[in-house]
Amino acid sequence: MRVIVKQAKDVARQWVIEEAGAIPGFRGAFFHGSMNWLPDTAALPPASDVDMMIVLAEPSPPAKLGKFLYRDVILEVSYLPSDQLQSPNLILGQYHLAGSFRTASIIVDPSGQLTDFQATVSEAYAKRHWVYRRCEHARDKVLQHLLSLNESEPFHDQVTAWLFGTGVTTHVLLVAGLRNPTVRRRYVATQELLAAYGRQDGYETLLELLGCAQMSRARVEHHLAALADAFDAAKAVVKTPYFFTSDISNLARPIAIDGSRELIERGNHREAIFWMVATYARCQKVLHHDAPPETWERVDPGFRHLLGDLEITSSVDLRQRSDQVKQTLPWVWEMAEAIIAANPGIQD
Repeated sequence: MRVIVKQAKDVARQWVIEEAGAIPGFRGAFFHGSMNWLPDTAALPPASDVDMMIVLAEPSPPAKLGKFLYRDVILEVSYLPSDQLQSPNLILGQYHLAGSFRTASIIVDPSGQLTDFQATVSEAYAKRHWVYRRCEHARDKVLQHLLSLNESEPFHDQVTAWLFGTGVTTHVLLVAGLRNPTVRRRYVATQELLAAYGRQDGYETLLELLGCAQMSRARVEHHLAALADAFDAAKAVVKTPYFFTSDISNLARPIAIDGSRELIERGNHREAIFWMVATYARCQKVLHHDAPPETWERVDPGFRHLLGDLEITSSVDLRQRSDQVKQTLPWVWEMAEAIIAANPGIQD
């Protein structure tokens, strides 16, 4: 049976009331990410969870709790230090946070401060000044990811740095369009955005940066089958704690694997590549640390073949591809400015 968004929120709110309030330094909780962009009457997509932020006084909170099943709903819980929510202006300038305060997202708020912040952010969210500030924040994130590429690190970590630097180019544009800077569906959302503004020509440039502009559906399906095998191998051996540990699990498989398959079946096979590479790199990290050599040797070729189809075979390729993203960033910014100028929802 499909779960309605409001029902999922009610379940999440009950967990916060029963469990989160007892955490030392608890300051409140709010819904985060795509949940805030769905109407309460919509069905929760099968490849989605309910993402929540638990605000703590501790400046260095524990690692995120991650994904877990609670009353038949998959919750994903992360912790956020309260010093990152010091003022509405601080929130308004951060593109990954502001979207979570543009609507009535507060779950529990003992002091009332989060609710006050949410009201202020909602009122100023579409102001041109703040839209520009958030686009700048996304642009800075592109460069931060690319600059973090370290050729002394394992290859899968280098791939992750390049991948997210490349993928956040879509967020620059989505933020300009006042749209959800989603994670897994970022390329689908950007395609829809650019089509709405008559800029479809620019979309292929974004896919070329990723390397999948010419990839066929059959080839993507081939890589997904190999990824599914790698995912199952990784979730069977994962022991070392990582930020994403709960994403490599039986519970998360419908999101990681079936979510990519859904994109392919909808005709968005090229758009599935971003999340497939991200998931593959995470599996590689787990297998690199926790799997026996024979498992690593069996799974590693699939990752290399996928990257090969993206024309990436070495650290040198990653560095060159990162440079291409940097060189294209001024064009991305010009596109963002054009969207802001034409966006009827942006206020002066």
